[in-house]
Amino acid sequence: MRKKRNGVFSIIKEDVQNNVKSYLIIVVIFVIGIFLGVLLVNQTDSKEEIEKYINSYIDETKKLQNGDYLGELREDIKNNIILVFFLWFAGTTIIGIPIVFGIILFRGFCLGCTIASCVYVLGKIKGLIFLAITVLLQNIIFIPAIIILGVSCIKLYNSIIKDRRKENIKLSIFKHSIISLIVLTILIVASIVKIEISYRMIVQLIKYF
Repeated sequence: MRKKRNGVFSIIKEDVQNNVKSYLIIVVIFVIGIFLGVLLVNQTDSKEEIEKYINSYIDETKKLQNGDYLGELREDIKNNIILVFFLWFAGTTIIGIPIVFGIILFRGFCLGCTIASCVYVLGKIKGLIFLAITVLLQNIIFIPAIIILGVSCIKLYNSIIKDRRKENIKLSIFKHSIISLIVLTILIVASIVKIEISYRMIVQLIKYF
């Protein structure tokens, strides 16, 4: 088991080393998205809307005490399937790379808005605790997975640009599709963590927020 785990880490390490530039591009775009999300919340004048959004989210979470966890899980998995499909499809077209960057930027933006909104409404301590429970666990899985898929899109683009032979294009798309399926599997795990662990934890602690 340890050898297998070391083998997986070696493959990941080699891939990162061989595609440092692509990883940097995706990470920078994602971080810019987070920064823009935080900046938007901090600069907006309609603070009441932010409070309304966070409080409605907390109220919806409270309802999960006797709610449909399976329904929430299905909805989250469906959203991840849609996300992976759009990234996969955009990655298979040469003109789709800006769309890939836009999706990565938007996901970072949403995370930044969530972080800034929670801290603003709940305060630093409660906000960070709330974020650690509701956001941190699944994003430890989600963020690396989405970065890997974004890099796969860039790799496919570069491969097609360098070699337009039909055989190479088919092989590159096949590799990209395999990575997309692996990432989808990882995101399904992230959904399970989000609903079955994070949500159940926050339901028990929501009375303190």
